[in-house]
Amino acid sequence: MGLLATLLASCGSGNSTEQTVSGLNPADFDSTINGKQTELVTIKNAKGMEVCLTNYGGRVVSISVPDKNGKMTDVVCSYDNIRQYADTTNSPSDYGSSVGRYANRIKNAKLTVEGKTYNLRPNDNGNCLHGGGNTGWMNKVYDIQAKTDSSVVFAITSPDGDNGFPGTVKATASYTVKADNTLDIVFEGTTDKETVINMTNHSYFNLNGDLSKPGDNMVAYINADKFTPADSLYIPTGEIKPVEGTPMDFRKPHPLSDHINDFSYDQIKNATGYDHNWVLNTFKNGKGDDKTVAASLYSPVTGIFLEVYTNEPGIQMYTGNFQGTGIACKHGVKYPKHVSVCFESQKFPDSPTKFTTKTPGWEVSNPYLKPGEKYHSHLAYKFSVK
Repeated sequence: MGLLATLLASCGSGNSTEQTVSGLNPADFDSTINGKQTELVTIKNAKGMEVCLTNYGGRVVSISVPDKNGKMTDVVCSYDNIRQYADTTNSPSDYGSSVGRYANRIKNAKLTVEGKTYNLRPNDNGNCLHGGGNTGWMNKVYDIQAKTDSSVVFAITSPDGDNGFPGTVKATASYTVKADNTLDIVFEGTTDKETVINMTNHSYFNLNGDLSKPGDNMVAYINADKFTPADSLYIPTGEIKPVEGTPMDFRKPHPLSDHINDFSYDQIKNATGYDHNWVLNTFKNGKGDDKTVAASLYSPVTGIFLEVYTNEPGIQMYTGNFQGTGIACKHGVKYPKHVSVCFESQKFPDSPTKFTTKTPGWEVSNPYLKPGEKYHSHLAYKFSVK
């Protein structure tokens, strides 16, 4: 039986029919994929903040937080059923996923480890994006290692040679809803052979409460004096440039619409919006300060304010430039281009290439993990109103 047929046979087989605050039916996530059970996990805090996730790709499906009037508002893009997530032909997505083994791009899908070159799975103009895309971790069924009312731990074992990457990696993605309306995320991993690892969460945020309309009215801030310019295929050139005097300067919060369509600037033109890595000021002397705001997003419509914290050296802001596909998503809504903003904490894109070749400035972004070492990455999304 094919994957889709298996899904058709098993979707809706669960017993739970009570909808979540975000309007999801947990039964729509009950399935068996490649012999593993999928489900919807709901975690929340005493204030009523609710986060729904599925172990398919370790994905965030909804985040419900109060707006300035106390109305619970779902602030992320997603699907509302397992069938669409698993159908990578007709509805491919990275919505809300726990991305691995390597988030973002690796040039020419080639990786050098201990002097040996490994050929990775190319899935983006000859490059390797998000660990191989359709066959990467975002489309694997994670094990649910632990679960409480306010937290869940997803676990995955990636075998040696998985999409070409060396080493067997055992990794976890832990999601916790804290009392202060923070979704706290910790990624950890170990390996039995030297490899690279760079995990992130790929939630698409729209704080306006209406995902049928573009979100470029939202006000963004990024705590970064510099960014890494990219070529037309989104691979960093190796330069690290100041944001001063460019549309990349978000040190003072301003609406995305100010420059998101400024095609006179090549970086915006190439990406048809923002899809770039910023060099965070919060990372100094080889250590990230995850107590200081790295980035933020604000909706003047709902008053919802998102602050992002991380210990990583870089953050990718992506403005949904590939949305507008016409696919009916959660609750039947078709998302337009620029509907959302992703803030992906990370090692810089193509770090395996740039670090190996000792590209100046890339020494802060070491993606390599050796046996006996432990990978640890922290990302927090804190919600409030103002």
